[in-house]
Amino acid sequence: MVDVYVEICREGVELPAYARQGDAGMDVRAAVDMTIEPQKTAVVPTGLKVAIPEGYEIQVRPRSGLSLKTSLRIPNSPGTIDSGYRNEVGVIVWNASNDTPLEIKAGDRIAQFVLQRVPVINFVPVSDVSQIGEDRGGGFGSTGKE
Repeated sequence: MVDVYVEICREGVELPAYARQGDAGMDVRAAVDMTIEPQKTAVVPTGLKVAIPEGYEIQVRPRSGLSLKTSLRIPNSPGTIDSGYRNEVGVIVWNASNDTPLEIKAGDRIAQFVLQRVPVINFVPVSDVSQIGEDRGGGFGSTGKE
């Protein structure tokens, strides 16, 4: 269990919550009513400010049910909330529909938050990375259909 301090900065906002014990993601809700026009991108305010411990991030991910049943997409998924960010969290969404506006109501579950540990990278320059470990070969769908 990791403590993440949270400030509710808009009226009527609920804290993110796990739907079921053992879930990786916590449902996060929209703080305002919004209409997102077809093929448009917008930022949905959550009404939350967070203080994430150093060494962690919160990833913003789509909710699978919304992706299946609606045209709502999170185009930069997973989005990252860094430990040093202290402003209101917003979720970038895209209406993938070609012709139907997407209505979001305050309180709608629009995404999920997943807390992840973030190790610090120390790049070690070498002359030839192919000499380290094993090269699996291929990439960009190399194991898929031809």
